[in-house]
Amino acid sequence: MENKSNLKREDFQSIIEGKQTDLFILRNNKGMEVAVTNYGCTLLSIMVPDKSNKFDNVILGHSSLKDILSCPEPFLNTVVGRYANRIAKGKFTLNGNEYKLAINNGPNALHGGPTGFHTKVWDATQLNENSIVFKYLSTDGEEGYPGNLKVELTYSLDNNSNSLHINYQATTDQTTVVNLTSHGFFNLSGIGTPTSSIEDNIVYINADHYAPIDEVSIPTGEILKVAGTPMDFTSPKVVGDRINDNFRQLKYGSGYDHCYVLNKIEPKTLTLAASCQDPKSGRLMEVYTTEIGVQLYTGNWLGGFKGAHGATFPARSAICFEAQCLPDTPNKPYFPSAKLEPGEKYLQHTVYKFK
Repeated sequence: MENKSNLKREDFQSIIEGKQTDLFILRNNKGMEVAVTNYGCTLLSIMVPDKSNKFDNVILGHSSLKDILSCPEPFLNTVVGRYANRIAKGKFTLNGNEYKLAINNGPNALHGGPTGFHTKVWDATQLNENSIVFKYLSTDGEEGYPGNLKVELTYSLDNNSNSLHINYQATTDQTTVVNLTSHGFFNLSGIGTPTSSIEDNIVYINADHYAPIDEVSIPTGEILKVAGTPMDFTSPKVVGDRINDNFRQLKYGSGYDHCYVLNKIEPKTLTLAASCQDPKSGRLMEVYTTEIGVQLYTGNWLGGFKGAHGATFPARSAICFEAQCLPDTPNKPYFPSAKLEPGEKYLQHTVYKFK
């Protein structure tokens, strides 16, 4: 299977818990190419052109399933669920019942737990050259969450622009909580050895407010204005300008690792959430989502591990824009609810558009 990222299909083929893993390639008519595996719906490469029309991979990735399984960053470009981000102390109460989750991030549950959606082999159906559907049934009690949750995820490429569309839908047979995201680790310069810092990237976030965190990265419950703080990206700012400021929130996150509350006139509408520009390559990425929040993470905990084709990924060599509900919503009843009831449908549409 020829592809711009030089990945080999056999390096992603295995049997895990009785299910076949594989490599899939999506293309549009502009030359954009996306490689993905059905293990965790993990994005392996996103090939898009720079200002000189040179194609390069703009997402930190691996060149084999073996490397994914041994990676110290388990959420690298995976789909995250059943609940993205953190839930305080790994427990919450729903309809009078307390549910206990696995603890995998200090005292908290993170990204659906150690065997969350990122570790599952999804059923895959490639519809055509530019779209693929993944399905997974998360059974009642999996990682402590109630209800049988049927999840469907579609990756598709736009033929009119270099855009990756991610559409999610889910249904449940019991009241549960759902918060799904794609944890893409982007570097618009392209993946090198080592991969360059994203601190010179210019970022805009369409949010006047954010959710501050405590020392273990749980939201305090406040929603604060970004104005007058290093958290303000309401006009384009260089990421590294204030990332090391003596500001408590940046100290807690060792940089940016915060959920921004997006400016929305109408809820659940697809609107611009953020943009990121790399001055070296000229690449610009715009993020659109129907979600209320986007987590900005500047790869603060990347430790220099190996990636595809010998690349290395040191701290702050990637930037993430994770569209989602607010963190710890099940324990913050005044935050917009993440509950899903039987008969309802969870829907999310997020777009990463490259220029």
